[in-house]
Amino acid sequence: MDSAPAPLLTERKVLTELPGPRSLALHERRRAAVSHGLTQGFPVYIERAEGAILVDADGNQLLDLGSGIAVTSIGHAVPELVEAVSRQVADFTHTCFMVTPYEEYVAVCERLNELTPGDFAKTSALFNSGAEAVENAVKVARLATGRPAVVVFDHAYHGRTNLTMALTAKNMPYKDRFGPFAPEVYRVAMSYPYRDGLSGPEAAARAIAEIETQVGAHNVAALLIEPIQGEGGFVVPAEGFLPALADWARANGVVFVADEIQSGFCRTGDWFAVDHEGVVPDLVTTAKGLAGGMPLAGVTGRAELMNAVHEGGLGGTYGGNPVAAAAALATIETMRSRDLAGRARALGVTIRARFDELASECPAVGDVRGRGAMMALEFVRPGTTTPDAAAAKAVVAACQREGVVTLSCGTWGNVIRLLPPLVITDAQLADGLDVLASTIRAL
Repeated sequence: MDSAPAPLLTERKVLTELPGPRSLALHERRRAAVSHGLTQGFPVYIERAEGAILVDADGNQLLDLGSGIAVTSIGHAVPELVEAVSRQVADFTHTCFMVTPYEEYVAVCERLNELTPGDFAKTSALFNSGAEAVENAVKVARLATGRPAVVVFDHAYHGRTNLTMALTAKNMPYKDRFGPFAPEVYRVAMSYPYRDGLSGPEAAARAIAEIETQVGAHNVAALLIEPIQGEGGFVVPAEGFLPALADWARANGVVFVADEIQSGFCRTGDWFAVDHEGVVPDLVTTAKGLAGGMPLAGVTGRAELMNAVHEGGLGGTYGGNPVAAAAALATIETMRSRDLAGRARALGVTIRARFDELASECPAVGDVRGRGAMMALEFVRPGTTTPDAAAAKAVVAACQREGVVTLSCGTWGNVIRLLPPLVITDAQLADGLDVLASTIRAL
């Protein structure tokens, strides 16, 4: 593993009450200027960042255990990324690949074709966001198969556009009163070991039975699934669930689409979460960690599927923007050279050990789950499996007051997830876990 340059910002430092006075002033400006439809979150306004440290407008140094929701996996202000983006901005910022193309777009597609599972011929297309990638994967599957139906799962999150809201399970805040939604979307049961107690093959058989009786395999264009669910609560399906679904899809001419937008790019200890069980999707959607913070997404898959679309059927003005593409090339190379997949596995061992210890001490922790640097705690009312969103919210708020940025998620809002930058140091991780543990024990 290549050694990274020594960061200048290494420690959490809380100098003011959080949020501080300058952040509060900025928040008042936000209230007047920004739509209230955006989540308010933690009103601490960031001015710069490095590695796993965020510096706010008041000079506080916060420990980032969220990576901008799994985006800055290689850390903040990475020299290789800064250099690549700066160089590309100086060369040119936009032409539209569909009008006058450029090498950077082609190179990103080559890398995606190489990294995604499967030794068959692949092609890719680039877009702006994860939701856009998912929409285009559905378009490809429907056109290539001539079928209308898309099957998704309980607790799934796939985006906020009209189609991806239909694909997403949770109503509030994502879908409430935004309908009507796109048709021909069908939802079946997810493998959720903590709550259903089923083995992977048993849970897959249940889902397949629902598909065959409620939709009909011959009507299904795509089966779309997050290998580890993100916003739905970091639900890790039981071993054997994904392979059984992939086998069923292949046997029935259904396009198996892996949504790796949150779980991809070394986050789980492999390049992609499906690699854990050797599952080979027909299409893979990517975004978030792909470009180190620049907006870029992709759909990669079997060439016969991707190339079935007529010319002009895929695209967009900004998709595969040259600056974002240059960022992606630098991000992927940084992940390779620093073996960030291996680092994610090491982080996962440390986090799980601390989480298991907490679970043994604190009856409010109902489940510990995740893989690599994608780990979570599910909070319940002690002695039950009843979700306790208030406990999760209280822990997140307490951590934030101490300068540790954590995130909640889950269908019931009762899960705390950790998505630290994969370059976080052992000392930084220990500090963050100490703060998290103390707040949980204080419950």
